[in-house]
Amino acid sequence: MKRTSEGKTSRREMVQMAGAGLLGLGAIQGDQPPRKRLYKDPTGTSPNTLGVIRSGHLLFVSGIGGWYPAKRPEGPGDIRQQTADALGLMKALLEEAGASMANLLKVQVALVDSAKNWEPMNDVYNGLVPEPRPVRSYFGSTGFRNPGQLLQIDAIAYVE
Repeated sequence: MKRTSEGKTSRREMVQMAGAGLLGLGAIQGDQPPRKRLYKDPTGTSPNTLGVIRSGHLLFVSGIGGWYPAKRPEGPGDIRQQTADALGLMKALLEEAGASMANLLKVQVALVDSAKNWEPMNDVYNGLVPEPRPVRSYFGSTGFRNPGQLLQIDAIAYVE
């Protein structure tokens, strides 16, 4: 396995490993411990969301909404604010798990009113997710549980 000048695995190699893992997770995980939940919503309001699960060298980050009323009671804000908030929470969760935004392999974005929100969301995303950026998929949504929420982002990342 090649290493960068800092001795870290390159993003390309991480993507290759993740691809192999997604096709045959058990085969490459070998004697790794079974999956382990690293983070769960401490408020208990979202028992099946806001989670990070580690399986071997992969972190699976559940969907992070752009707005949670308890975190920003003044209102949902615009798509730029929601994108920054969601990616900020993702960054904190990854760091708590021993990774960083540079370890992202795949990101999926669900977006309300994509004709209006795509470009500003993408501008903020490109400013907060380092190069080389992970593969990303996107789909439109008609809305989320919290009225005013404009996006949800989930991800897969690599961790040593």
